[in-house]
Amino acid sequence: MKPRIRLAAAAVLLTASGLVLAGCTTPPYMPPSQYDPTSVGSAPQSLVSPSEHAEGPTEAERIEQAKALAAGYDYAAAKKALAGLEGAEAKAALADIEAAAAKTVVWEDNSKISHLFVHSLVVDTKRAFDGDSKEQGYLDYMVTLDEFKKILAELYARDYVLVNPADIASLDANGKMKYRDIHLPKGKKPLVLSEDDVSYYEYMKGDGFASKLLIDDDGKVTNEYVDAAGKKHLGAYDMPPVVDEFVQKHPDFSYRGAKGILALTGYNGVLGYRTSKSEYPDSKSLDADIATATEVATALKKDGWVFASHAWGHINMTTSSIRRIKHDLLLWDEEVRPILGDTDQFIYPFGADISGVPKYKGTKYDMLKKDGFDFFYGVDGTTPAWMQKGDGYLRQARINIDGLQFAKEHRGDRPVLKHFFDVKDVIDPDRPTSK
Repeated sequence: MKPRIRLAAAAVLLTASGLVLAGCTTPPYMPPSQYDPTSVGSAPQSLVSPSEHAEGPTEAERIEQAKALAAGYDYAAAKKALAGLEGAEAKAALADIEAAAAKTVVWEDNSKISHLFVHSLVVDTKRAFDGDSKEQGYLDYMVTLDEFKKILAELYARDYVLVNPADIASLDANGKMKYRDIHLPKGKKPLVLSEDDVSYYEYMKGDGFASKLLIDDDGKVTNEYVDAAGKKHLGAYDMPPVVDEFVQKHPDFSYRGAKGILALTGYNGVLGYRTSKSEYPDSKSLDADIATATEVATALKKDGWVFASHAWGHINMTTSSIRRIKHDLLLWDEEVRPILGDTDQFIYPFGADISGVPKYKGTKYDMLKKDGFDFFYGVDGTTPAWMQKGDGYLRQARINIDGLQFAKEHRGDRPVLKHFFDVKDVIDPDRPTSK
């Protein structure tokens, strides 16, 4: 395990940053006024593998499992699932898997893998776009549930396949970042998908968004959504369950089970649960919220999702002082990492990177690296793909899918979304024209 910053620090004042950069804006809420750095969380949770039935799966079940693995391009695991089976159906399945594997090619250039991202999905356009002070922020930085579903369908139709960061590159035994081979059928294109601020912030309550992620009676991760009448619904109302359902119907949209990256802050808690000990010290449900959020996070990881830090306080990493960054990392380690588990992914709030084009060096990078981060993501909505591989890190630029980017495409200003979908075909008719 990589070293962690474990410092006791006095409470400090965190002021709101007014800076707005492409792809992630200051949300319409006031940042926390105080920290309590003395509240230390429990040890990080590790991913727990599901227990197997004592009697083991039947031959038919193993064949179905192998077919499912092969549909997601995990041919080695598919063949392993059939190991020892001698029946005619198993032999036929093995032959099909080997034939499919033989037709794959190695993706030509990992540095040309694109990365798209969204914020929380608008479910009820009437409540989100109701003319109040938050409407413009939602119009600029969010897409609707209907738009996102159409985007997924178009990405699939254009032969994109979801991959996770570990599929692209990893550190070798000497700590050097190395690209990995991605084996796909000819014509298929790897793509990373991510969502920012999967905390279901308090300011969004009553504005037509999902309110949390939870595990339903069938053991699947789903959303809770509260409609305008106050009635609670369970279903796919935000990116994780929507993607899960789409991949279930189209397993060839996911490379070896990959789904995407979920970027979280910590000051309003995580995944819809108010889990911050420093911000909710008097909450009677704090311990229960932490326990439930941990269960949901574990289930998400098991299902192919990857977590990223979005900084505990959604701070601007470009302009923030060393002291402020150090304190933010401390709070992430104390209040978020124990719930989500260890992660080596860092998604910059506001898209505010610690460097421009030059490679990483200096104190800020050293701090992030020491805290366990190896993959870093900024924002660039002008080019289909940008990546930089350093000795011990990987940087990738993300393309924002939101109202601002829709408007930019409409103006013909360095259009980039056309490589993935046609904006006019996915735009929600209930989306007002951005002001």
